[in-house]
Amino acid sequence: MASAGGKHAHRSDLVFLLQEDQSQPPHKTPQHGDRMKRNSGDPYWSRLESRVWTATLLMGTCLLYCARASMPICAASMSGYFGWDKRQSGVALGSFFWGYCLTQVAGGHLSDKVGGEKIILLSALSWGFITALTPLAAHVMTDPLLLVSLLRFLMGLLQGVHFPALASLFSQRVRDTERAFTCSVVGCGSQLGTLLIGGVGSVLLEWFGWESVFYFAGFLTLIWGYGLSTCLLKERERIITFEDLGKGFSFSGQTTVPWKRLFRKAPVWAVIIAQLSVASTSFTLFSWVPTFFKECFPDAKGWVFNVVPWLVAIPSAVFSGVLSDYLITQGYKTIWVRKLMQICGMGLSSLFVFCLAHTNSYSQAIAFASIAVGLQTFNHSGITVNVQDLAPSCAGFLFGVANTGGALLGVVWVYLSGYLIETTGSWGPMFHLVIAVNLLGLVVFLVFAKSERMDVDMIHI
Repeated sequence: MASAGGKHAHRSDLVFLLQEDQSQPPHKTPQHGDRMKRNSGDPYWSRLESRVWTATLLMGTCLLYCARASMPICAASMSGYFGWDKRQSGVALGSFFWGYCLTQVAGGHLSDKVGGEKIILLSALSWGFITALTPLAAHVMTDPLLLVSLLRFLMGLLQGVHFPALASLFSQRVRDTERAFTCSVVGCGSQLGTLLIGGVGSVLLEWFGWESVFYFAGFLTLIWGYGLSTCLLKERERIITFEDLGKGFSFSGQTTVPWKRLFRKAPVWAVIIAQLSVASTSFTLFSWVPTFFKECFPDAKGWVFNVVPWLVAIPSAVFSGVLSDYLITQGYKTIWVRKLMQICGMGLSSLFVFCLAHTNSYSQAIAFASIAVGLQTFNHSGITVNVQDLAPSCAGFLFGVANTGGALLGVVWVYLSGYLIETTGSWGPMFHLVIAVNLLGLVVFLVFAKSERMDVDMIHI
């Protein structure tokens, strides 16, 4: 009886184990996940969803830059219409930047908590409405400078959350093997928007007046936001409740991310310092290179040096994303690929910036500037994605911290560059400053950067 009982017990245990094994869900590969629907519990987008969202967010980023650049394009016409001098025009133009710096961190943190898609939608509808409202408000008010500056400040506040929200959204919804491509393509929206508003905006400005440029960018953004809301988002994803806001802005001790320990990690500071370098030097070049071409090559056509580099940047960004994801799928280490992208984005681009600083040929200057701008887009497949590698649970917050610092440092470099150009009478020191900052950030990233998650290995300590 004892032997039979043992046999029955052994058989019962075996049946139980088989049932338990059958109850376990099969292992899902990324390819299998691509064929599954979102309601399967997989947090990542399917391949089709990823492509649709990528195209949608590319257009959203494009419109972001269209709205942002509306004021610079119309500044001269508005100054003539309202009688503003250079100082007053500078106030209106600069007010955007101060708002832009204030919401990067908060926008990223809120996106991590309530969802980046909510933040992107609501902010886009808001700054789209402000853009379309600007001409009407400027004509109605007795002090248009004050109101336009206030509206530009509010637009900066609202647009400041866009890129941190993208970083948060991609870290939660895009697979590791597709993030570089997604970030690179969506990042192309900045170049595409600059080209679109530069071309269409110039025609509208000449034919219909400066008001039409704001209407064009504003109403297109509202249409885009309506399409995003109705076609891609569920009803619960379209609004932010007071409960969401409370959860988003709560830094209580119960948070799963130990912030103090996170910021003690060298890889975290490596990606922050690299982003500081990239953002600040890009802002410096964007501010001064057009003036460089006008002064050094006065007979050059403005549309050439304002358009050609951005045309080169778009395919370059897509290529970097495809190359990065391909190398990872072929088995190369993720951090090796990220560092390779940064060598191109910060190292090789600095080489061509150096060539730009020491050429007297207009055709060579265009070529060097175009190659440098094109190579800088490789940063989308490097540090931009590395933020998501390190801390998917708080990628928006970390990107906001780095981008805020980069924007503030960019202002310092722009003013310092102007001082160097004025005192030395040469453009060389400005370019050399850009190169030095880039190389410093690159060295820090190459030495300390990693791709392992930093937001989970500390939770159980």
